[in-house]
This record gives sequence, C-alpha cells and structure tokens, in this order.
Amino acid sequence: MSEKFEKFSKALDKLIKDGDMLHMAMQLDCFGEAFVERVREQLGDDKVEAYLEKLPEFKDTYQAWYSEAQSVVKQVLPDRLSDFQSYYEYPRVRKEITFQNYMIRDYLQGLRITRGYEQKVIAEARHAIPEFVQQLNILKAARDKLESALIDLTAIMQADLFDSEVSSARALAKAGYLRAAGAICGVVIEKHLQQVCDAHGVSIRKKNPGISDFNQALKDKDAVSVPQWRFIQHLADIRNLCDHAKGKEPTKDEIEDLLSGTEKVLKTVF
Repeated sequence: MSEKFEKFSKALDKLIKDGDMLHMAMQLDCFGEAFVERVREQLGDDKVEAYLEKLPEFKDTYQAWYSEAQSVVKQVLPDRLSDFQSYYEYPRVRKEITFQNYMIRDYLQGLRITRGYEQKVIAEARHAIPEFVQQLNILKAARDKLESALIDLTAIMQADLFDSEVSSARALAKAGYLRAAGAICGVVIEKHLQQVCDAHGVSIRKKNPGISDFNQALKDKDAVSVPQWRFIQHLADIRNLCDHAKGKEPTKDEIEDLLSGTEKVLKTVF
C-alpha cells in the first residue's frame, strides 16, 4: 500500500476524531452543566476538568474541519457530497425557521427563534446537533468505504506517479529543458483531469481530448469552480507553448508557474 494512501487514511482517522470532539463541544455549549454532569458520571471527578479543557471551541474550529471533511467526502463519497453540504447550509427558500430546517450555519450565527408573548423557543442551537452528527456519520461512512476497499484506489495510487513525474519535470527545467518540463506537466494535468472526469461520471465525446476539453467538461458539470477553470486554462495555454516548437519560447517564469500550478491542481482538483 502506498505511503500516500497511508497518510490519507491517518488524516481521515484524525478528522473523525476531531469531529467526535466537536460533537462533544456542541453538547457542552448547548447543555452546559447537564453535559458536565454526564461526563463526571462516566469519567469521575478527577478527570472532568482535563477532559473539558481538551474540547475545542466549536465556532472557532468548525469551518476548518468542514472544509477538510468536505474534500474527503468529495473524493471518497462524491454521491453524498450534496447531503453533507445540506446539513451546513439552510435552504435557499425558507418561509419560516423551525427545528426541522435549523442548520449548522444558523448555530454558528447564534440564531434563536422564539414565538408569542411567552417567547416559546421554536429553534435554537441544540437543534443543529443532529445536523452535525449526520455530517460526522457521512465522514465515518467514507472511512468504512475506504476500509472495505470499495473505493477505486487508482487515483490515490496514481498520485505517487504524478508526484514523481513533476519532480522529473523540475529537474529538466533546472537543466534548461523548459519545453520538455512543460510537456511533462501537461501530460500530468491531462491524466489527472481525466481521472477527475471518471470520478464524477463526466464523459468526453472528443476522440483525443486535451486539458481544455476535460476542464470545460468539469466546469459544465460544476465539478470545478470558475476560478479553478480559469487557472487550469492558464496552465493549458503555457503547455501549448511547449508543444509548438515554432512558436514563442516559454520563459522560466512561465514554466515555474506551470510546475507549481500542476502541483496545485493535483492537490485541489478531485
């Protein structure tokens, strides 16, 4: 098993562990002393304080956790990504806010809905706990899929080869072979985007598609954002300079942009 896969697996385990701690932090925030008493019953008086000190501040750390977890879900369980996101974001059309459509974003904003003269609570922070639990469960399902080998590991294993090829391209660029370095980067980007298309079920009708073809297809599928699409297209333009011997010579700065851009695409587009 590749070193990259091992790192991915360990990072996912840590992300799940951090999620469990965030879940506890939510309960502390919402239930206060009642939660502390439950911890005391389970751990004993001598361990309560140390445990509580380890809990993160949910509102300070959730966004970073969400970004990482979302990336994992997108890669391992792409068909559950929209579900994962829906527990954070409230519906665009929401006539009224109730406990049923109170989402994590509402919790982060400190939203509390009351009604009537007696200020009866309709929706408040505690109603976001089930939404976070569902996000955590989806992340754990990604872990289960990884362990059961149902995931296609080709993309993860292939990443090792891509890293090696980019290293070779850097060595060529350093030696002054700019066109050759750029050509290698172009092939790496092309192969990677083809994998991304396969992962998202994006088909290309063109017989011999290139970077721009894959890039456009992914944009049409909303698999890449507009800024990502523009960035990849810029890299494709530099690659084209390297493939046309009679055209303008690529500069060292352009090849450096292509090298660093290739590494960025491998890490951020999936």
